[in-house]
Amino acid sequence: MKKTSTEKNQHLGEILAGMNRVIVAFSGGVDSTLVVKRAQQELGTANVLAVVVGSELFRKEEFEGAVELGEKMGINVYQTEINELEDEGIVNNTPDSWYYSKKLLYAHLNQLAEELGYAHVVDGMIMDDLDDFRPGLRARTEAGVRSVLQEANLYKQEVRDLSKQLEIPIWNKPASCSLASRIPYGTKLDKRKIEQVDQAEQFLSKLGFNRVRLRHHGSVARIEVDQEEVSELLNHRDNIHKQLISLGFNYVSVDLLGYRTGSMNETIVDKAEEAEVS
Repeated sequence: MKKTSTEKNQHLGEILAGMNRVIVAFSGGVDSTLVVKRAQQELGTANVLAVVVGSELFRKEEFEGAVELGEKMGINVYQTEINELEDEGIVNNTPDSWYYSKKLLYAHLNQLAEELGYAHVVDGMIMDDLDDFRPGLRARTEAGVRSVLQEANLYKQEVRDLSKQLEIPIWNKPASCSLASRIPYGTKLDKRKIEQVDQAEQFLSKLGFNRVRLRHHGSVARIEVDQEEVSELLNHRDNIHKQLISLGFNYVSVDLLGYRTGSMNETIVDKAEEAEVS
């Protein structure tokens, strides 16, 4: 019989209650925030540490926002950082780079857990993550990190609904991801490309587009916004073109399919299907 979100939430509480002391990989997104909130409820504030990890591949504003959110919630927050652009496996930007990125993150968190005396490291991966290309799942399993929302069989909409019920202020916050996800596989990562993406997306967000991605194709910038906002985006085309050209792009395009998570993984799926056919 299919469980309700209430039953899944109860199961999540039971999972966390058996963990004693936990470190939560805390990004400030809705998934990891729900984990922190429920861990705090089940284990008590003293036994939960929200670790916010900074990196060259994530916005400074996201890092600062996560710290501020954790503190407002009365959570113990620990700030730290990793250097992803020093890891060749990440810089090479292959599909396996996500594995190396998560491997670096989890190793860092496990080291902190050992040093600070925490029994478990948990993250905010959800059931939806199983439907996309996620090499990070292997790194998580190898590191012994627990994805408690997956263990409770929780999907994104259920996470948002539960977060709203618990009065978590960012229950409807759009998903965010490493800025490296905007750069095609096979194109090496460097600080300049990351900064171009970051500055372009911040500019577009200030124009009022909440869900936006700037895909970096060398000299071409490909913009993704929600399909119903494409016409509004075109109303700003002159301003957008001028700004993105100033950032170093030669051409600016709009993706007619609109915003969608994991669009850079579509070519992986296409190639796999071609191989099966042949």
